[in-house]
Amino acid sequence: MKISALAALLLAATILPAAAQSGPTPQEQMACRSDASKFCAEHIGKPPQMNACLRENKPKLSDGCRKVVEAHGG
Repeated sequence: MKISALAALLLAATILPAAAQSGPTPQEQMACRSDASKFCAEHIGKPPQMNACLRENKPKLSDGCRKVVEAHGG
């Protein structure tokens, strides 16, 4: 359980932070958390790669995450 919580925190910290100057809001991070782990888990902790992966997988993303990606230039 502790590992899952740590992985979730690391994932939330890496979702789209380089795409906008202020970084993603906590709500934006939560919107993409599931999609990021499903499609881009190998990029956790690597914001540029995570951003690129989410953009590449945009057609597969949930509506909420797709909106976040688009709002951040993807």
